[in-house]
Amino acid sequence: MASASTLRWRRSAAQLHALAQVEREIRATDPNSRRKYLRDFSEAFRNYQAVLNREQLEGMLQGAGILLIGDYHALPASQKYAGELIAQLATSNKRPVVLGLETIFARDQHIVDEWMRGEIEEDELRERIRFDLDWGYQWAPFYELLADVRSHGVLIYGLDCRPRDDLRKIAARDRHAADKICELRLRHPEAQIVVLFGESHLAPNHIPELLQKLLPGERVLTVLQNVDSLYWKAAGERRERVEAVRVREEVVCVFNSTPLEKYESYRLCLDRWSREGSAAPDFGPTVYNLIEGLARFLNINACSSHNGRQPKFLVDQLPEVYCRSSDELLRKLLQRRIAAEPDRKAIRARLAEQGSAYLPAMNSIYVTDFQMVHVAEEAASFLHHACRGSVSKPLNGNGNGQLEPEDRFYTRVLEHALAYLGSRVLYPARPPVREADLYALYSHSQAEIESCHAYTYAEFMRMMDFLVLHKDYEGSTRRYVATPALIEEGVHFTGERFDFATRQLGHMLGTELYDAYVAGRVSKRFLRSLFFHKEEGGEPARDFYFAIVRRTRRSRKRSA
Repeated sequence: MASASTLRWRRSAAQLHALAQVEREIRATDPNSRRKYLRDFSEAFRNYQAVLNREQLEGMLQGAGILLIGDYHALPASQKYAGELIAQLATSNKRPVVLGLETIFARDQHIVDEWMRGEIEEDELRERIRFDLDWGYQWAPFYELLADVRSHGVLIYGLDCRPRDDLRKIAARDRHAADKICELRLRHPEAQIVVLFGESHLAPNHIPELLQKLLPGERVLTVLQNVDSLYWKAAGERRERVEAVRVREEVVCVFNSTPLEKYESYRLCLDRWSREGSAAPDFGPTVYNLIEGLARFLNINACSSHNGRQPKFLVDQLPEVYCRSSDELLRKLLQRRIAAEPDRKAIRARLAEQGSAYLPAMNSIYVTDFQMVHVAEEAASFLHHACRGSVSKPLNGNGNGQLEPEDRFYTRVLEHALAYLGSRVLYPARPPVREADLYALYSHSQAEIESCHAYTYAEFMRMMDFLVLHKDYEGSTRRYVATPALIEEGVHFTGERFDFATRQLGHMLGTELYDAYVAGRVSKRFLRSLFFHKEEGGEPARDFYFAIVRRTRRSRKRSA
């Protein structure tokens, strides 16, 4: 069994490579990161007492009178977690829930009340609370939080005051917020009060200490999110994923994102603020940083001048990145470079579902909705194409139109597997995809399936049977006299059935590879070799797929 430090390194190495560049850019742009007030927070939470399961965490949350939730303003996942938690508390609590927000000045409470009563719409609320002028972070995740908690009958209050841009007076804002929280307790003596405030305000000697003095009998629980030092330590735990830890009796930390996603989100904010008036954010540096981080993890020299064990001048092959460009531009690009309408349709569907897509025929990554996990997957897909020398090759028939159906099928599976593997290396919080998950898909109703897909319910069930049989066949080929007829049928799937089946098999293989790497059953060198494997003139894709499966399963038996 690997040690905690080894597990931590295997899970975190690629992230740390990519994170170093982001942190350098932030330090160069934001000098406030070295202020004592901010150091009070970072230095206060270095270790935790225990890992919490979901039931233990919910018990602590339910038992608190006041919840102080730390908000990383630039990270949408932070506001999403707060909204989901408040909705859960409002649904399960026997007592009412009220919400206090740093984002809104207390002076603007009358505006919030008008919106709560439905007298004004979203646009007027945004303008009158001067959200863009006085706050400046993303509006969409914040408004989703507001709308969600309002729908659950939660009352909303502003807690902040001016000035926000002067760290020398930040302690006065803490005192003001603590006084406003006391007012909420007097106004709502039976309620559970949830406060969403910037994480640095929740250092033990900031707002929590003030509340302890003002409300000595109150049970206050601080809920931190994604604290770096705690995240890196938790990466060494002997479990697949740590959702929360108890830092001390009155402090917990939950994990719903990664440090790389946090700081990339903040870098994007800094970039947007520096380019006031620009229509679209610039995702290019983020995409290139993910590619370079994964390349360094795989010991790939981006400036190598020769092919072979390195892609020649990877730095010159980096893809063009389109940032939230118009639908018309996308339509023209696809018509120019991608001949088949089914392929164009598949790309549009991928963008609608995931917000980003790597287009090998154009060597470009198109981003309409930035989601770190999917952008990381597209970055890994590019690197795979670059390593095997297939960048900018014409896209035809899902990218592999010149191959026989069986090789075309398994080539696509392997592409999905390595893209998923790369995304897990860069974003370890991504949920695994396992064979057991297939059985849950059987429970989907006919109406659900046929409303979301172009295939029929019978076709869906046929695909599920194929996938389940394929996983069984992988694990015990000797029990089969010949390849089952359903597998022979499945590798000839076309259209959406081809996309669904190859993606599911690929993500399951990618999960198995990542698990084997973290457990030490396969090496980083082996993972690297997969990115360089070429089907043309070499081992058939089907044989290569099954060789990878045997390698991971053989290693598993040896380590048992």
